[in-house]
Amino acid sequence: MVNVLSSKNATTNNPPEKGLLARIRVASTALSRAERQVADFLLQKPHDALEMSIRVLAQVCNVSEPTVARFAQSLGFDGFKSFKLAFAKSLATGIPYLHLDVNQADQVKDVLPKVFDRTIAALMEARNNANSATFEAAVNLLARARRIECYGLGYSGALAIDAQLKFFRFGIPTTVFCDAHLQAQSASLLNSDCLVVAFSRTGRTRDLIRSVQLAKDTGAKVLVLCASGGPLAELADVHISVDVEEDPDIYTPMTSRLAHLTYIDALAVAVTLLRGPAAIDMLERAKASISEKRLVSKLD
Repeated sequence: MVNVLSSKNATTNNPPEKGLLARIRVASTALSRAERQVADFLLQKPHDALEMSIRVLAQVCNVSEPTVARFAQSLGFDGFKSFKLAFAKSLATGIPYLHLDVNQADQVKDVLPKVFDRTIAALMEARNNANSATFEAAVNLLARARRIECYGLGYSGALAIDAQLKFFRFGIPTTVFCDAHLQAQSASLLNSDCLVVAFSRTGRTRDLIRSVQLAKDTGAKVLVLCASGGPLAELADVHISVDVEEDPDIYTPMTSRLAHLTYIDALAVAVTLLRGPAAIDMLERAKASISEKRLVSKLD
């Protein structure tokens, strides 16, 4: 049985309990067809599932009881009983997604509050899932790097650009590559003093995985921000899990992008604090250098 969660973030005996709905959504792409039927039912009717035994759940999902047990094991649990306990705790203490997606029946006036509510729920979910030890390890990697390269493809390229705009203010040479060919070439020229920061929603983009592998082959360190369970996460020296439930088949990634951006801001602030007064002075000088480019407000 292959566990679809990264071994760095879960164990069979004690998997994380928070954000289990988001974890199920992320992991579902790596499950078998029968196991996905269980995942789909749990995502659609989570509270109904709490009242069901393994036998009843198997019946409503049109699968066998061993399939339900394998589903629980794929999520990192030793059986259905431990999974159900964690699932109940997740629904009780977390912020579940309340079907906030915009659908065809909605009117234009419904869109704004739904998108805001979905975004707020996603950010709260990401905050509740955050691992402080992993975050601290990521901050230390950034603070020690002599060179930082930010990688992202497609919509994740915008995340890489935002990270480069934040991180170069540390006074560390920082570049960004959103083209697979340039990523690969640059990655092959790094060394052990360098750090690659890679962004991906799924953690399964072939070209990005290849670029990160090339960087690791040179001895460079790798910080990855992506969903749990993908091959990109397995290559990371430090992996920040960004498990956010959304439907990219209809809309481009929205809530996961905002969770990534929030992590970037938090990393930038934490590195500045870690590096002390010199880093703060550097930020102030950078800000002062562009102050003359703004029009003076009448309120000043």
